[in-house]
Amino acid sequence: MQATSVRSFSQSVAAAPQPRKPFTAAAAPGRRSVAVSAGLSTQKDNPFAEELKATAKYIAQRGRGILASDESNATTGKRLESVGVENTEDNRRDWRQLLYTAPGLGQYISGAIMFEETLYQKARDGTQFVDVLKGQGIVPGIKVDTGLQVLPGTDGETATQGLDNLGARCEAYYKQGARFAKWRAVLKISEGAGPSSQAILENAHGLARYAQIAQANGLVPIVEPEVTLGPGSYSIEETAYWSERVYSCVMRMLNEYDVMLEGILLKPNMCLPGLDAPPASPAEVAKYTVRTMLRTIPAAVPGIHFLSGGMSEEESTLNLQALQEACPNAPWSLTFSYGRALQSSTLKTWAGREENWDKAQQILLALAKANSEAQLGQFKGPHPVPGGGRILQALRTGGAGK
Repeated sequence: MQATSVRSFSQSVAAAPQPRKPFTAAAAPGRRSVAVSAGLSTQKDNPFAEELKATAKYIAQRGRGILASDESNATTGKRLESVGVENTEDNRRDWRQLLYTAPGLGQYISGAIMFEETLYQKARDGTQFVDVLKGQGIVPGIKVDTGLQVLPGTDGETATQGLDNLGARCEAYYKQGARFAKWRAVLKISEGAGPSSQAILENAHGLARYAQIAQANGLVPIVEPEVTLGPGSYSIEETAYWSERVYSCVMRMLNEYDVMLEGILLKPNMCLPGLDAPPASPAEVAKYTVRTMLRTIPAAVPGIHFLSGGMSEEESTLNLQALQEACPNAPWSLTFSYGRALQSSTLKTWAGREENWDKAQQILLALAKANSEAQLGQFKGPHPVPGGGRILQALRTGGAGK
């Protein structure tokens, strides 16, 4: 069954789309009917439409998730330096090669998000990384936003940059072999207050425009509206409330921009209490997270790929398992797009030493397998990396290199 799916994916990647036909709308009695006709034609005439739906469905298949390995060179450098490895292009390449060549990774991982440098890099034997991933049955993806900027007039809230020249970049990324993209928007909850209307609207607009441009150029957009975990004693109920407001606005804007929902993936946060509040049990996290998704996300979206969002490796797995138990007949695949929850212990095990290569890959595979089992509701433990505390990642603002 898996071999057939991989073959179908490879065939769809090889298919060359026909040039897009210009839309010409006939006279219509009112503005709304013209807009509806334009929207229908936009989706119908997109030469990538069927490929987008097939790719999104492939990535969202149950029992598999996404490896988020799209950290910028600066961020990757900080991670490498934390284990005594110098931040050089060769070391960054070796680190990504260790991840992508782990034997059997494609059993548990269906997509990998890459940074631009990585998308164009080759393994030590000269094989393009995109081909290494495809050989594992893993779809190559690319981070396309260029970082966060503070919104003037707000209390440190941010908007995501990167719309300038995005169409040309997506076209080039598709040519290189990428088949999906990722754009991260960050919304903050502070003590006693959630994201401002200005921040919600600005970030929803950015996500919708990005998704529209990505689909026009053949890339499945991962839409990531992260209601970020931060300090404070706010409750899990507050996180759920603000998450509903954010996701509802995002979905409305996606519809306003005629984004084809069957050809996107969502990457949201799980609903968690503030870092200074008592921790929530997996059952509580699942209760509020599933309720939020059912209230805001249409069934047309194939997959909801949760970010680990500061959770420990074990916590990420246990909460993912609880989601399946809370909503066994979910209309979407409730799965994962994890970065640190798959990489942290892998990196510490490797520490830049060749003799640790195989052991580090074994840790990665064990973590990926645990989350695969959790997505299927079948994880029984013990966890390969038990325990661990919260990991709070500072917001990165500025350009692409931040």
